[in-house]
Amino acid sequence: MCCWLFLRKGKVTFFLNDKTSGGVDIDMKEKLIRKTKMYHGSVVDLFCDEVELPNGAVATREYLDHPGAASVLPFVDDKNIVLIKQYRYPIDQITYEIPAGRIDKGEVPIECASRELVEETGYRAKELEMVLSFYPAPAFSTEIIYIFSAFGLEAGRQNQEDDEFLSSEIINFKDAVKMVKVGKIKDSKTIIALMYFANKGLG
Repeated sequence: MCCWLFLRKGKVTFFLNDKTSGGVDIDMKEKLIRKTKMYHGSVVDLFCDEVELPNGAVATREYLDHPGAASVLPFVDDKNIVLIKQYRYPIDQITYEIPAGRIDKGEVPIECASRELVEETGYRAKELEMVLSFYPAPAFSTEIIYIFSAFGLEAGRQNQEDDEFLSSEIINFKDAVKMVKVGKIKDSKTIIALMYFANKGLG
């Protein structure tokens, strides 16, 4: 069986060609039949939706609805960065991460990144620049994470929320990249940010 991928009018479609079908044009988009909110939380909502598949069959899709988050890789200078060390309950581990947090209602990603940088590290940045955005778990979550870089840091005081217990550490950039390679850093946004700048030759 052969398969071709086409982009037509902004829509991706597959064209399957085999001896039995003679060619079938399949629109991959699933159509919502019924949306059901199973749980409403302070951070995420859980949905279980009924959808119609491209072939007409019916299936369910369970997913978390998340407002999105912004993160920032802060450069103290051209060789050192700031990372956050904190305990993550779901995995029962202490992690190294770049500062990040949920985007508040009415807040744009760069405002969130700036706010989280101050709250978690005490640093303010003279320059914040958007790097990229990504979906960490598109199979079961709507969450999108924006990654920013921060330069021209000015030291200040942390302003952590009541349920946050974390510490910030200045780490050599190349050492942080090594921590990724040996598995000491496993957080996806942190890995993406570090490897992005490692590929650009920074640090």
